[in-house]
Amino acid sequence: MKKFLLLAIAVLLSGCAVGPNYKRPTVSVPTDYRDSMAAQTAAAPSLGNENWWQVYQDPVLADLIHTALQQNYDVRIAAARVLEAQAQLGITRANQFPSASVGADIFSQQNAKTSNQFPPYQVNAGQLNLSVIWNLDFWGKYRRQTEAARAQMLASEWGQRAVISSLVANVATAYFQLRALDSEIEISKRTLGSRQQSLQLTKVLETHGSASDLDVSQSEQLVYTASESIPDLERQIRQQENLLSILLGENPGSISRGQALTEQPVPEAVPAGLPSELLERRPDVRQAEEIIVAANAQIGVAKASFFPSISLTGAGGLESNAERNIRRQCSLISRPCRTRWSKFRMRSSHIKKIVTSAGSKNCSPRRPSGPISSRWCSISTAARVIYRC
Repeated sequence: MKKFLLLAIAVLLSGCAVGPNYKRPTVSVPTDYRDSMAAQTAAAPSLGNENWWQVYQDPVLADLIHTALQQNYDVRIAAARVLEAQAQLGITRANQFPSASVGADIFSQQNAKTSNQFPPYQVNAGQLNLSVIWNLDFWGKYRRQTEAARAQMLASEWGQRAVISSLVANVATAYFQLRALDSEIEISKRTLGSRQQSLQLTKVLETHGSASDLDVSQSEQLVYTASESIPDLERQIRQQENLLSILLGENPGSISRGQALTEQPVPEAVPAGLPSELLERRPDVRQAEEIIVAANAQIGVAKASFFPSISLTGAGGLESNAERNIRRQCSLISRPCRTRWSKFRMRSSHIKKIVTSAGSKNCSPRRPSGPISSRWCSISTAARVIYRC
């Protein structure tokens, strides 16, 4: 019966949560492309379903992307945010469980000598306290907070994937632009060489009277034009290398080259469009959806704050018996005190009978009635103190 009652309470507590549950909004997307030719090629494999290391088959580019994924500062920041969200989820989820606190106190007291019969002694004592508090999540407040924290963590993870996707695309784009500039400067240098040879030929013809000075001037103008583009291309190449170095998380420097731009593999057939289910896999779209899930859970948290909270508290503790320490110190009493204590011990039974007959066990401050006088009260008190030792 008790197990059934506990199970019913657990089901009630787990099922009661204030606030609406998240439901993904319905989006109408077309099943086919608008163009019939595109609809026929839709069955072909899409580049959106390929991995970047399969699309980019240049080994140098693959090494650059791996280096960027390890050293890029934006990726590090995104990874740190994911770790922060995971830690925050653990802190928020801990509110659903009981919290306990333990405290300890140890003290020692040195009592001075009061008389020859009572030498100085030391009292040692200690305390141990334990308290437990459990805030029952009856309205689902803490569960909604956990749901919001988990959605924030997933949003951080999707944000990290978005940063990684953008980084891979930026590194590949910058690398291909660099290879394009390399091709341009190579063409410009070949053009400059051919025009310099044409200028030399024109000068030879002008020497033998087959060409005029105008032809020589035009050939020189072509050489100057070709040589002018080379420094500008070199400047663009250095800027592109600096850009790649920043993406790699390194200081500006030269970048290694791999395959030429004309040697890069090209897909045989590029699909006319992309499938609509790629929208569900886009990191930025999934990140925005998880942010909406967190905002929806925060609505439940706000509603649950208007209801009363139910808490279970418990406390317990232990305290050491200081009387044992006093008895241990009493063993160090001097010999005259022990002799006096033995004399009182012989009369202790008689003193107890007098105290019991008077009806006062602890010698009340008031003057008791009966045969006990103030003298006997002081004697009985002293005897009880020594007797306790």
